[in-house]
Amino acid sequence: MSEKLHYMTAEGKAKLERELNELKTEKRKEVVERIKIARGFGDLSENSEYDAAKDEQAFVEARIQQLEVMIRNSVIIEDDETTDVVKIGKAVTFKELPDGEEETYQIVGSAESDPFQGKISNDSPMAKGLIGLSVGEEVSVSTPGGDIRVKILKVE
Repeated sequence: MSEKLHYMTAEGKAKLERELNELKTEKRKEVVERIKIARGFGDLSENSEYDAAKDEQAFVEARIQQLEVMIRNSVIIEDDETTDVVKIGKAVTFKELPDGEEETYQIVGSAESDPFQGKISNDSPMAKGLIGLSVGEEVSVSTPGGDIRVKILKVE
């Protein structure tokens, strides 16, 4: 079974690597210490501090595994300097038709996606609808809120 590729910028990969390092070197130790302290409170069957610490340990270990897979299967988005076609790594400005406001989003891999920061996942319906199109093209995009028609105004 092949694992999913994770598209990201070099900056995004570095951010994940920093998070992984912090989890392995600091957070793991903190959680182990909390478990050790909670064990000292006595009966583990009724020890909420112990249960909470074990839950946090499971979360930390799952996140470490997730980050390791994402980093191992990362594909760095290279900027090829072309600015006429929408693709991963590019910022695209579009207008919802007939009279919507202009919106600009950078299309990034799911690991870096943050719509509030203007970054949408290449797996999102909007990005899937725009990738491969050029400035001036119009397209109907199926979104969870319904179909919308947009015109691509700029790609950079």
